[in-house]
Amino acid sequence: MLAYPNISPVALSLGPVQVHWYGLMYLFAFLTGWGLARWRASRPAWAAAGWSGQKVDDLLTWIMLGVVAGGRFGYVLFYDLPAYLDQPSEIFKIGTGGRTFHGRLIGVLLMGWWWSRRNKKKFMDVVDFVAPLVPPGLFFGRIGNFINGELWGGVTDGPLGMVFPTGGPLPRHPSQLYEAGLEGLVMFAVLWAYSSKIRPTGRVSGLFAVLYGVFRFAVEFVRQPDPQLGYLAFGWLTMGQLLCVPLLIAGFWLLFRPVKA
Repeated sequence: MLAYPNISPVALSLGPVQVHWYGLMYLFAFLTGWGLARWRASRPAWAAAGWSGQKVDDLLTWIMLGVVAGGRFGYVLFYDLPAYLDQPSEIFKIGTGGRTFHGRLIGVLLMGWWWSRRNKKKFMDVVDFVAPLVPPGLFFGRIGNFINGELWGGVTDGPLGMVFPTGGPLPRHPSQLYEAGLEGLVMFAVLWAYSSKIRPTGRVSGLFAVLYGVFRFAVEFVRQPDPQLGYLAFGWLTMGQLLCVPLLIAGFWLLFRPVKA
C-alpha cells in the first residue's frame, strides 16, 4: 500500500486570499496548451495552412470559456440534473465543484465551431489542431483531483492502494493518477508524435477520441462511481463509460472513413 501525500489543497495564502492547487492546475493547463499551440503555429506546415500566433491567442481564449462553462453545464446535465432543477441557482456556483470532461468537450467543440465560422476555417481542421493540446490539461486536472483527495477509485488490496482522507479507512485505487498517466502523458506522447505532420482531415481528432474513450472506459472499472448515480446497468456500467460510447463511435469513424482524393 502507498501512503497518500496529504497535500494541502491551498497552495498559497495571502491574508484572506487563498490560491488553490486546483485553480493553479487550470492555469498550468492553459499555459501549456497555449505554448504548444504557439510553437506549432510557427512551424512552416501550419503557418502555410493559415495558422499564426494571433489566431492561436484568439482561439484559445474562446476555448477556455468553453472549458469552464461546458464542464459545469455538462456535470449538471449528465450527473445531477434533478438536484439542480430543484435549486437552479446552484448551477452558476462554479466554485462549488462539479465538472466533467464530456461537458468540457462539448463546450470546446461549440467554441471551435463558432470560431471556425468566424475565421472562415474548416471546423475539423480546427479540431485537429486543438486535439493534441488537450492531454496536458487532462494531466493537470487529474493531479488537481488527486491533491484535493477527490474522485478516488474503489477499494483495493493491491500494492497501489491509498487511504484517502475523504474515502474512509480502506485503501482505494488512486484512479486520478491512472487517468493522469493514460489520458495525460500517454495520450499526449501518441497524439503529438502522430500530429507532427499534417494528416488527412479528422484523423488526429479521431485518434484523440478513440484513445480517450478506451482509457477512460478502462479506468472507470476501478473508479468509484458518483454516489448520486451509482452503476447504471450490469453492476459495472458508469455514466463516464456510457458517455464514452458515442465518442468511440465518432473516433473510429473519423479514423477509418475514406479520404477524398
